[in-house]
Amino acid sequence: MNIMGISEQWITTRIKQKGECKCIPWKNLRDLILAHPDGKKKVDVFALNIYGLVIFPRALGHVDEAVSDLFDRLDKGVTPIPAILVERFRSLNACRRAREDRFIGCALLLLAWFHSHF
Repeated sequence: MNIMGISEQWITTRIKQKGECKCIPWKNLRDLILAHPDGKKKVDVFALNIYGLVIFPRALGHVDEAVSDLFDRLDKGVTPIPAILVERFRSLNACRRAREDRFIGCALLLLAWFHSHF
């Protein structure tokens, strides 16, 4: 997991296993936002929190490592299309296993739109 240039040691001490995914608690990322001296990094970590908690929620109060990996790829200029397709199939599979009728696909389109316009 890579979070905007934060040390690997900081991440490994705070990462938690929640069900099928590895996550970082929101409280740790909030503390990072408050303590980080670089204003751009603060905004990046805050945006990561919004995506992890609101748009791609997996565990309550935690940000999934897949969201931080997506942010890392976007920062490096890699296209998000394969990641969006993977997340779409994962969501469809989770709905099928849980026998739920809802599909969280609009969030992926919102992500693609957001990155193409900002």
